[in-house]
Amino acid sequence: MANTIVRVGMASCGLASGADSVYEELSKVLVGDENTILKKVGCIGLCSYEPLVEVEIEGKRTIYGYMTPELAKELVGSSFRPTSALKEKIIYSDEETQAPENNRMAKQVRIVLRNCGIIDPEKIDEAISRGAYEAFSKAVKEMSPDEVIDEVYRSGLRGRGGAGFPTGLKWKFTRQAKGEPKYVICNADEGDPGAFMDRSVLEGDPHTVIEGMAICAYAVGASHGYIYCRAEYPLAIKRLNIALDQARERGFLGDNVFGSGFNFDIEIKEGAGAFVCGEETALIASIEGKRGMPRPRPPFPAESGVWGKPTNINNVETYANVPWIIRHGASEFSAFGTEKSKGTKVFALAGKVAKGGLIEIPMGMPIREVIYDIGGGIADGKEIKAVQMGGPSGGCIPSWLLDTPVDYESITATGAIMGSGGMIVLDETSCVVDVAKFFLNFTQRESCGKCPFCRIGTKRMLEILERISNGEGKMEDLDLLYELALQVKEGSLCGLGQTAPNPVLTTLKYFREEYETHVKDKKCPAKVCPSLIRYTINTDLCIGCTRCARICPVGAISGKVKEPHEIDDAKCVRCGQCKQTCPVSAIFVD
Repeated sequence: MANTIVRVGMASCGLASGADSVYEELSKVLVGDENTILKKVGCIGLCSYEPLVEVEIEGKRTIYGYMTPELAKELVGSSFRPTSALKEKIIYSDEETQAPENNRMAKQVRIVLRNCGIIDPEKIDEAISRGAYEAFSKAVKEMSPDEVIDEVYRSGLRGRGGAGFPTGLKWKFTRQAKGEPKYVICNADEGDPGAFMDRSVLEGDPHTVIEGMAICAYAVGASHGYIYCRAEYPLAIKRLNIALDQARERGFLGDNVFGSGFNFDIEIKEGAGAFVCGEETALIASIEGKRGMPRPRPPFPAESGVWGKPTNINNVETYANVPWIIRHGASEFSAFGTEKSKGTKVFALAGKVAKGGLIEIPMGMPIREVIYDIGGGIADGKEIKAVQMGGPSGGCIPSWLLDTPVDYESITATGAIMGSGGMIVLDETSCVVDVAKFFLNFTQRESCGKCPFCRIGTKRMLEILERISNGEGKMEDLDLLYELALQVKEGSLCGLGQTAPNPVLTTLKYFREEYETHVKDKKCPAKVCPSLIRYTINTDLCIGCTRCARICPVGAISGKVKEPHEIDDAKCVRCGQCKQTCPVSAIFVD
């Protein structure tokens, strides 16, 4: 039996960084090696180090970052005893206590991500070897539907899609609703900028989501399920289709599952990428072949969902928790977290953080600990300014509130929301007006247009933000912006419009002085807003290398070789490429 396992991270993050060429090289050099198993796995989580290769020898794991085909060949040639060049690439090790990411991994609790980066997601036997479908078997063979619902309810699991509604209670409503047939839906329409949690789970361990849906279907009495996944996730859809076919072949889906008389199957519905379809009633409309637009509630989907029948909707992460809960028990799950927020939460850690990636932490961990102990602090030695949580529907939490614990109530109290799990770190070079404008521009474009408050109100808000960032704002604009935000929040039909003002409201609340500087002084403190900054060259520092002139897209820089250059401010488009290119830091932003 092979005693060495080599895993290559082949999720979207790894493939984008060249993991496929690393895998191909390993495939060549390991031909005929019966003592080594080579695997394609999903996201290992340490995305900032991609491509990643993990070597497991007799249960001891070592993860190498920034791998290349040449280093992969060297690794095999050394019989997996790392050379000096390879030692520098070790980022995690069971044996080397000084590996840089040991502490980061130790602080995490992996329930949803328990198999991601471990199993080959396209081989059901590997999932089964780690307990896949055992919980489903236990539920169908040993528990009544009501007992399953009670177990999920007692675990304290709340919906991980953003609202945080008790999952067991939602299932109970669907079970009690009148009407047949009943449906279960997995909302995999992950559309937040900077979010990649659901995609990574589907790419790395699709069977846990399928199993969670099957357990839910048994509990609520459904016979058919839909996974609504955006078409921009081709790898996730590919692996889901493979997993569904394998589950059918093994008898985990289809008619008379486990000989119990229970029938259940799942189909995939590919969404066109409309952010509004993350709202459950718009999602239902899309599944039915209609335009994805929200409808008033009640009735809620539990009573009247897809095709007008009782329907339970949860997101990817919520379903992925369920098999673990049924296998280990509600009390084991509720041992993690806080009094009202149980279990763990998966986050996509991104932005100006030093070490971004996919993480899973116990609820209640302070934001500061997440950023500094797991994320490695702020990149380039800058100072942290804020954390945007909840994506376009969330808000900015300032640096002085970093000790806020990650739980539903505490995050909501800041004006942000937990959301589905996006955590974007902002540093001193981030402009809050620009950040608010970015997210509002996104939600304004993604509005379905049904509500005047959302359709027109967000447009007027965006126009105000544009005036402010262009140096044309007035002090009364700030009060008007706040008033409009409240009206949009109050008058919109669905969650998109109701939460769209959150980035504006939180930045106004915590960073009003920065808004006022834009308005009164016509300056952008972060030196981001193009209309409020000016690029200049310090002639005492400039060496006349011409790099800046050659890279300028509009020909705004002139000067002779080995002589100081200058920038024509009238032509300059403030792209910043010259500043990034200058080898002697002679270009300044005022």
